[in-house]
Amino acid sequence: MNTKLFLIILIALISASCNTKRDLAYFSDTKSSNAGVLLSSDYQIKIEPADELTIWVSSLVPEATSQFNNIAPGAQDNSNTEVMSNLRSLNYIVDKNGCIDFPGIGKIDVKGMTTMQLKDYLVTQISKTVKDPQVSVILQNFKVNVLGEVKEPQMIKVQSEKFSVFDALASCGDLTEYGKREGVMVIRQMPDGETVYQRLDLHDSNITGSPFFYLKQNDVVYVEPNNVKQDNSKYNQNNGFKLSVISTIVSAVSVISSLIIALSIK
Repeated sequence: MNTKLFLIILIALISASCNTKRDLAYFSDTKSSNAGVLLSSDYQIKIEPADELTIWVSSLVPEATSQFNNIAPGAQDNSNTEVMSNLRSLNYIVDKNGCIDFPGIGKIDVKGMTTMQLKDYLVTQISKTVKDPQVSVILQNFKVNVLGEVKEPQMIKVQSEKFSVFDALASCGDLTEYGKREGVMVIRQMPDGETVYQRLDLHDSNITGSPFFYLKQNDVVYVEPNNVKQDNSKYNQNNGFKLSVISTIVSAVSVISSLIIALSIK
């Protein structure tokens, strides 16, 4: 065999063996079809102890609902109607028993309620003394932390109560090429204090049916590094892997070239 041809083939084989094919696609199990139906899961956020709630009550007559707002001391005595209508409510912290102390009503067990259920409950109670009250309930501490192999790891303050793993990843600029698509971990503290976790495989479209697909307050999303990143950790993050491959090829070619030259001399 021609020596140059032999070396070219050898280099090509070594290069091919060093390249690991990685599937970076999400929902890769749907490639065989153009349409379909994905699983669904319950994404309702339930109020838990230590949650922080902003609750504001209003009506056509602001004075009628002032007693139901948790406002700064002395503000309720302000006779200026415009000032009263623009006041912001102080937040309620859900106690360890799952209750809040609501002005004009008293202690309310809110644990396990959604914000909509709490809103409906307050409207029903306040309607006993006020005509057509308007109630706003906002969960203020809906935050998630995204760590690991994403482009911009960060804490996200969620503005909507429907927030999925994909929403979180998109907010961080998506996974890096080193992110392990089949190893996205969601860590969650349960209402009973237990901390649990679940790994999600982004290649699998069935994750939309997982109770961990839609995130809850204080969830942590951790994207594990793939094998390439872990192998590269010994070297410079950007150039280590390339240098390792080149070094392997050069060494192999050098050894084989030496053998060919030695055989040729004999």
